[in-house]
Amino acid sequence: MRALLNTVIIVLVMATRLFAQDNDLQLAKQYASNGEPQKALDIYQKLYKQNNEGYYSYYVNTLISLKKFDEAESVVKKLVRKHPNENQYQITLGTVYTQEGNLSKADAIYDNLIKNLPADRNEIAMLAGQFYQSANLDYAIKIFQQGRKTLNSNEAFTYELINLYRFKRDKINLTEEYLNFLPANPNFIAQAENAFATIYEGDVDYNMLKSNLLRRIQKDPQQTIYAELLTWQFMQQKEFDLALNQALALSRRQNDDGTNIFELCRTLNSNEAYDAAIRGYEYIISKGKTSPMYIPAKIELINTKNLKVTSGKYLPADLTGLEQDYNDLLTEFGRNNSTVFAMQKLANLQAFKLHKLNEAQKLLEDAVNIPNSRPELLASCKLDLGDIYLINKQPWEATLLYSQVEKDFPNTDINQDAKFRNAKLAYYTGDFTWAKGQLNVLKAATSQLIANDALNLQLLINDNTAADSVGNALKIYARADLLIFAEQPEKAVMTLDSIDKKFPNNSLRDDILMSKSRILIQQKNYAAAVPLLKKIADGHPNDLWADDAVFMLGDIYENRLDDKASAKVWYEKIVKNYPGSLWINEARKRFRLLRGDKADS
Repeated sequence: MRALLNTVIIVLVMATRLFAQDNDLQLAKQYASNGEPQKALDIYQKLYKQNNEGYYSYYVNTLISLKKFDEAESVVKKLVRKHPNENQYQITLGTVYTQEGNLSKADAIYDNLIKNLPADRNEIAMLAGQFYQSANLDYAIKIFQQGRKTLNSNEAFTYELINLYRFKRDKINLTEEYLNFLPANPNFIAQAENAFATIYEGDVDYNMLKSNLLRRIQKDPQQTIYAELLTWQFMQQKEFDLALNQALALSRRQNDDGTNIFELCRTLNSNEAYDAAIRGYEYIISKGKTSPMYIPAKIELINTKNLKVTSGKYLPADLTGLEQDYNDLLTEFGRNNSTVFAMQKLANLQAFKLHKLNEAQKLLEDAVNIPNSRPELLASCKLDLGDIYLINKQPWEATLLYSQVEKDFPNTDINQDAKFRNAKLAYYTGDFTWAKGQLNVLKAATSQLIANDALNLQLLINDNTAADSVGNALKIYARADLLIFAEQPEKAVMTLDSIDKKFPNNSLRDDILMSKSRILIQQKNYAAAVPLLKKIADGHPNDLWADDAVFMLGDIYENRLDDKASAKVWYEKIVKNYPGSLWINEARKRFRLLRGDKADS
């Protein structure tokens, strides 16, 4: 019984002591974080003497921070003598010498550890890990490099070295490590690309990669992983034609089905490198109809040509060539529910670029009568047909179609799109009262874009029917707006210019400037749009289009005129002057990126 009681007492005493030590440790940490290291040191010293080795790292690190190097050296040397086979104490002693400025002594300790490295993978990794924990990355790397020699394996510790090189942002060695690793591990190419993209900072780094790849390709031309990586490198430097040439050469060598070329062309499209993408799709099509990628490539070829046209990067001959491509596709595959998408795009090309309204109208009328089309695609075709009816001076037919789609898709974005088109039709035709009723409902639309457009249009109508309830000047402006929508810019500008002549005291000056700016942007004449947008920003800072003009200026300077400094000025103006703008979040994000902040800050 007495023995049991003694045991209980001993346990309670130990528990009390441990509890007290834990409280002391927390207090010491608090002193350290409050900038009182001497008070922290006093506690750490007491704890170290109570429980010699459990608190040594706190004690020694605090001695180092207070530059009490002799005391730190004395403590660590005792532990080295006590535990001669535990490397962590020798590494700590090296840290003391390093902080003291005695690098030769530190290097002697570290070099001795490397010299006596055991031929045991786990022990090597453990020693390198101890260097890493001591924030000595250089010697952690040296341990792994010597470990390879000791184990006679150039493949050992690849993952560890890659991580250390990434952490150190050692571009040359990271590149070398990955290029040695990838031939036997091609599935890691995406990881390598992500790593390079993270630490490379410009052409110098990418050119270093290119030189390394070309050297390896020359030495081992059968190794395809280097060719794939070279294609990626060209893409990063926006050398799109060279990227495609490299990928085509690889595809021909492998005699594959063109799947990789197809995926590359998607990326080329996202970079607006349409001519290169067109070349890629034509290569796939040249493989013949038996190729599994023939039909997808044929479709995407036409889509790419369409993107080129709608982006404004085209010649007049491109329009007729694209029209012929669509017709050839419909001839080859027929007009059915699988080709309705092509009929829709051809109709839009004819209506808005070639201005063949009757042909476009007939084509979409046929398309909406094809059975078994996807409901959403059918609705999209009906809405586009409604637009063509509208610009072809058949507003009654247009509103019937819009209303039909609105009824068929209740409580959806499609419903709101149809409702908004109906409201705009009323605005275009001068029925401002009915338009305002529809727009008032759409201000609460779940689609933020539609809600914002509805609010802007309602404000436009309200502002310009306050003094003139009939809205005579606004009716002319609405007709010009419809001409802009129909992509008839010359007629639109003439109509806009007539407003001031007929109604010299109208309140549409900033609206006219915005419309002319949008026409110029539609024509890719960004430099000419800038002064008009600045007139809105400077002369009408409190009017409807002010924040839109400011954001558009930032976007044009950043993405079209390559003037990042000016872009930053205009984005900052949104943040400072228009906190309630729809553009506030996007402007803030772009401003921070241009300022050099991290993307997630």
